[in-house]
Amino acid sequence: MNRLKTTLLLSLLTVLMVIMGSAIGGRTGMVFAFLMALAMNFFSYWFSDKIVLKMYGAQEIGEHDHPSFYGMVRRLAQQAGLPMPKVYIIPSESPNAFATGRNPAHAAVAATEGILRILSPEELEGVMAHELAHVQNRDILVGTIAATFAGAISMLGNMLQWGAMLGAGRGDDEEGAGGLIGSLAMAIIAPIAAMLIQMAVSRSREYLADETGARICGRPLALANALRKLHNASQVLPMQEARPATAHMFIVNPLTGGSLLKLFSTHPPMEERIARLEGMARGGW
Repeated sequence: MNRLKTTLLLSLLTVLMVIMGSAIGGRTGMVFAFLMALAMNFFSYWFSDKIVLKMYGAQEIGEHDHPSFYGMVRRLAQQAGLPMPKVYIIPSESPNAFATGRNPAHAAVAATEGILRILSPEELEGVMAHELAHVQNRDILVGTIAATFAGAISMLGNMLQWGAMLGAGRGDDEEGAGGLIGSLAMAIIAPIAAMLIQMAVSRSREYLADETGARICGRPLALANALRKLHNASQVLPMQEARPATAHMFIVNPLTGGSLLKLFSTHPPMEERIARLEGMARGGW
């Protein structure tokens, strides 16, 4: 269902982009905006892992540095049928973790020092299985596709807005005024709608990673308990160095204290994630 939901949301982004392209008078603007967004996200897709790891001061470790943690990741990667990813530790007391990399052959998983301290081995295993699930499900690629379409729609919105304003003085009749208002409304609403869809894609991939991760480690309750602990701990000790642009990568939202609507959140409600995992445990998958 989560895969189907992602497909439907990406299709909706495609339809929205076609409508925006038609609104500005043809395919030329649509193609231009799409290519510009594609170029920006191509760079992000290939280099974002290095940028993000450096941003958070992540240090790569080997088996001799942290035998139990490294060995856990290797065992889970084998269970998931994945190549061994690079393993990093982030020097932060705020408990969290994320995965990055453009494909399974170039993947990395990172965990903070704080998460290694507060979780039991079984709970930590559930968290790392969740991160490897992102790698297995190619969520970096899915996120890049969603960001490409959303970025293109935003550019089309800007083009439509400027076109409407520059053409405002060409006619004084009511039809012209109505067209101007309609164009400006679409220029404002469409990018917001695209952002909402992009956030919904992110939330659906988190649900899927929870499910896939629980299957990889075989302990849905361990992952549920870990999420509960991480959610509570992140409220008390938020990650000070976290950035909104990378918040979606972490297993729990590192940004706290805001009053954003759930529609604008990159993460599903924690109580729903936990309830789904507990349901998996009760239903025997």
